[in-house]
Amino acid sequence: MLTATQIDLQARARGLAESRIAPRAAAVDRDEAYPWDNVRALTRAGFMGMTIPKAYGGAGLGILEAVLVIEEMAKHCGVTARIVVEGNMGAVGAIMAYGTAKQKRLAAKLVLAGDKPAICITEPQAGSAATEMTTRAQLRGDRYIINGKKHWITGGGISRLHLIFAKVYDEFDQEQGIGAFLVVRDKPRKKPETGETLTLQDILAEHGCGLSEAAARRRLRRRFGKRHALGARWTMRRGSKDHLETLAALDAAKGLIIGRREPAMGLRGIPETEILFNDLEVPEDMALMPPRGLAHGFGDLMRAYNSQRVGAATVALGIAQGAYSLALAYAGERRQFGRPIAEFQGLQWMLADMSVKLEAARGLIHKAAASNGGGGFPDMLQAAQAKLFAADMAIEVTNNALQIFGAAGYSRERPLERMVRDARMFTIGGGTAQVLRTLIASKILNRRLPQTRGG
Repeated sequence: MLTATQIDLQARARGLAESRIAPRAAAVDRDEAYPWDNVRALTRAGFMGMTIPKAYGGAGLGILEAVLVIEEMAKHCGVTARIVVEGNMGAVGAIMAYGTAKQKRLAAKLVLAGDKPAICITEPQAGSAATEMTTRAQLRGDRYIINGKKHWITGGGISRLHLIFAKVYDEFDQEQGIGAFLVVRDKPRKKPETGETLTLQDILAEHGCGLSEAAARRRLRRRFGKRHALGARWTMRRGSKDHLETLAALDAAKGLIIGRREPAMGLRGIPETEILFNDLEVPEDMALMPPRGLAHGFGDLMRAYNSQRVGAATVALGIAQGAYSLALAYAGERRQFGRPIAEFQGLQWMLADMSVKLEAARGLIHKAAASNGGGGFPDMLQAAQAKLFAADMAIEVTNNALQIFGAAGYSRERPLERMVRDARMFTIGGGTAQVLRTLIASKILNRRLPQTRGG
C-alpha cells in the first residue's frame, strides 16, 4: 500500500505526463529527436536525481518512488520514462553506493541539472557475455588509458557523464579484473545532429574545436592533401574512417568518439550509438572502486544493474498500461454489428487477461523495488523476475491492444503502433529474456548454471 506522500508524488508525475509529455510523444518518435524540453520539465519537477542522497542535493528517495514516476511517464512516452530511469538508477546508483565524495558530487551536479548518464558496457562481441569485453584500461602513472569500442550505448552523443566498464591492467600489464570509470564528455556547443551524415560545420559545432570552418579546411588540406580537395570530401558518415581521421586532425575527439547511430525499431527519441575510446586518459581518482576491489568489482558493480532492471520493467509496464487504457476506452466506443465491441465475449476475455497481467507485473515490480539485495540495491532474483514478466507481458498487452483497435491501431495516427515497437525492446536490452530465465533458474535451484563450454 502506498503512503500519502507516495500517492502525491504519483499524482504530480501523472499531471506532468498528461499535460507536457503526452502531447510531444509522437513527434519525439517521428523526428527521432532527443526530448530536451521534456528533460527540462523533468528537472524542474525534481524527477531527475530523486534517488541521490540529500547530502548531495537530491531528494533521497527510494527505488519505489522512482518507479511510481517512471510508470506515469511510460504510459505516454517510453523515451521520457527511460530518461527518468537512467537519471535515478544504474550508473547513478553505482556511483552513489561506491563512489568517493568527489565522484558523487560530480555525478549529482550533472544529473540534477538534467544529464542522463550513459552506461558503457555492451560491445559487438560482448553483449549477454559482458565479461568477454575487450575494452582495456591500462594504468600508467596516475591515470588510466582506455582503448576499445562499445555499441548500443543509450544516450551516445547526448550524455555527458559516462560510466565506462573495462578490463583493468596494472603497470606491468597484469589483468586485475573489470572496473568502471567516470568520464565526462565536453558539452557540445549545440545539440548534435541526429542523422548519420556529418558536415565539417557539424563537427566543429558539436565538438567546440575553437577553429573557423576556413581554418579547419586549411588544416585538413595540409594533413590529407588531395583527399580533401573536393567538396564531397567535406561530408562524411558518423563513425567512418574519414570522420575519425578528421576528429584526430582537428584535436576534437579527446579520446572519446561518438560513432554511428543505430537505426532502432522503437524508443527512437533516444540515440543508441557506438562509442570508441582512443587513448582516452582518465585520472586515477575517477576509477569507481567497490569495497571488495577489482577482483570482485564487476559483480559488485552489477548489483547496481538490479535497480536498472526494475526501472526497465517499469517502463515496459507503463507502456502496456497506456495501451490497455486506450483499448479499454475504445472497446466501449467502437460499434460493430449494432453494438459496442465491449459486448463481445472474445474481447472481454482479452481485456480481462490484460488487466490481470498488468496487476501481476506491477506487484512484482513494487516488491522488487522495495527489496534489499545488499548495498542498497534490489534483490537480484526479484529484479530479474520482475523484468522477465513485465517484458513478456508488455509485448502481449500492446499487441492485443492494437488488435482491439483493428486497422485504426495499425495507423501511425494513433500511438498503438509506437507502443508495440517500444515494448519490443525490453526482452532484449538490460538482460535478454533467455539470460534472465537462466539467472532465475540458478537462484531457485541454488546452483551455478554456466553458459561457457568449459563451465
